[in-house]
Amino acid sequence: MTLTTDNPSALCDEKDRSCCSELMRLTAPVLSVSCPFEEDLMAELPAPVGYTEWLVGLKARIRQAQARAMQAVNAEQTLLYWEIGRDILDRQEKQGWGAKVIDRLAIDLKGEFPGERGFSPRNLKYMRSFADAWPDRRFVQGVLARMPWWTQIALLDKLKDQELRIWYAKAAIQNGWTRNVLVLQIESELHKRQGGAVTNFTRTLPPPDSEMAQQALKDPYNFEFMSISAMAHERHLEAGLIENLKRFLIELGMGFAFVGSQYHLEVGGQDYYLDLVFFHLKLKRYVVIDLKMDDFAPEYVGKMNFYLAVLDDLKREPYMAPSIGLILCKSRNRTVVEYALRDAAKPIGVAEYTVQVRLAEELPPDLARDLPTVEQIEQVLVLEESPLDDGALPEN
Repeated sequence: MTLTTDNPSALCDEKDRSCCSELMRLTAPVLSVSCPFEEDLMAELPAPVGYTEWLVGLKARIRQAQARAMQAVNAEQTLLYWEIGRDILDRQEKQGWGAKVIDRLAIDLKGEFPGERGFSPRNLKYMRSFADAWPDRRFVQGVLARMPWWTQIALLDKLKDQELRIWYAKAAIQNGWTRNVLVLQIESELHKRQGGAVTNFTRTLPPPDSEMAQQALKDPYNFEFMSISAMAHERHLEAGLIENLKRFLIELGMGFAFVGSQYHLEVGGQDYYLDLVFFHLKLKRYVVIDLKMDDFAPEYVGKMNFYLAVLDDLKREPYMAPSIGLILCKSRNRTVVEYALRDAAKPIGVAEYTVQVRLAEELPPDLARDLPTVEQIEQVLVLEESPLDDGALPEN
């Protein structure tokens, strides 16, 4: 193909991509060619050797830089708000300034910084409460500055005990919780449930791993983000958890990665199916969950011991630690569980769970129709006023 024009782009026919493709192939090395399909055609050209790997790394670096920039902005904002709150407290305490000074300050700051959304009277009062709740600047700068302001307010509103505030603040940072997840964990009293499962880990796992594994389990587990019929079976509970997998993973905690449900194992020509299998990234081991709709029974331990032995033999990779099992029951007697686990060779934990049980379907049809659904109740709750009118944007 011979080009006879000083304007190669004039040869492009929007109806003929093949002409453009040939033009790009011939002229791209030496000319700057513009055509209607230029971006599409460039994407179709073969990438240089190593380009794809370099692009993946470059995208990761850009995202990391953006995350660091956002963290830096959050840290500066948190420290600034603490300093403003501290100044207001000091002047009210030492110079006798009244509460009305906050309203005047809000007007003056909005007049000077009209584009800023964080200087409403309500948010200034939160700054004062924030400084009053956290008098240690070093803790604010070293710990709390790593949390968005919206999340800080949740700690102030939901908790009055300082030790609990510290516990949940550190847990939120460690697990990367959003404000909504933090509120959910506070309302479900995670601090009472964390590490509460009855286990044999101290006997079946070495000391460093036993403590980490214990803290990875809870009792009880809160599955009230879903509802099941009073006549439901294990498969219905399992299906509900899979349907709400994101909420389920949040409740399980940091480090759990979903592997599969009804996970198939074949032993001696017979088929066995594990309810739920996860891989814990920090513990580097499989976690097998066996769901029960009734009270704990000692024979459940023998079944789980069998599952773990087979899973480790057939599926465990050399870098993995031995698998652990978690039996989730409607209820359990601690003494019975401890006896059942005493001689079990594999690391196993037992915990309870809570779940909403639907009763409307068991009521007379005329009465059931008059009852609000769970979704309708949730919609009403969502309409409640947000704790902030400005000053912070809610997280996704």
